[in-house]
Amino acid sequence: MKSSTINKKEIDKFSKIASEWWDPHGKFEPLHKFNPVRIKYIKDNSIKHFKIKTYNNPFKRLKILDIGCGGGLLSEPMKRLGADVTGIDASLNNIKVAKLHSKLKKLKIHYICTSPEKLDLQKKFDIILNMEIVEHVEDVEFFLKSCSKFLKKNGLMYVATLNKTFKSYLFAILGAEYVLRWLPIGTHDWEKFVKPDDLARYAKKNSLKFKKIDGVVFNPFKREWKIDNDRSVNYIVQFEKI
Repeated sequence: MKSSTINKKEIDKFSKIASEWWDPHGKFEPLHKFNPVRIKYIKDNSIKHFKIKTYNNPFKRLKILDIGCGGGLLSEPMKRLGADVTGIDASLNNIKVAKLHSKLKKLKIHYICTSPEKLDLQKKFDIILNMEIVEHVEDVEFFLKSCSKFLKKNGLMYVATLNKTFKSYLFAILGAEYVLRWLPIGTHDWEKFVKPDDLARYAKKNSLKFKKIDGVVFNPFKREWKIDNDRSVNYIVQFEKI
């Protein structure tokens, strides 16, 4: 078991393109297209889990920790839904971009340059977001252990990542990076992709109960993402703290 979840090569890779976080036609274009689907998914499932009565400003009493927040693409919508949001990222460049953009948008979000095992906070959170991050960390099991300690009992953790299948290699690496050039070459390393069963096993060791899994698929004709039963490439898992 490692003492750090930071993979310096991964951090350096994203630090170099941090200035493009908020360009919908830049290197993070796939995330911009993915964002509406994952925001709705988090909103709808959290409302159901916490039995929230209102659909407007539903996260008003919730504390959310966005881990691997990048430039704040998820942190800002969560804040607009009413949450008290803390975003952390191991890349200082990412945090600088996130702070600047939230300031321009007049959104009060607490951004910190750190990793979960080094996070020095006393408070715990109702929701933890680990979206498109576990495939970039050094040790997934240690990462989940470090995250779990910040989640309240009965709180939700969302983990979105890539399945380790032959199809994910064809679609997420060969297709997205080399053929269609949706992502910079080298964005993903197939060896770091995580099978759902492995993710669930790591989570169970750290007081996280498997709650639900859904696939996320891309329609190349509509150029849209949607929630689907096909988990062979992208998937989202919900865990509950017990």
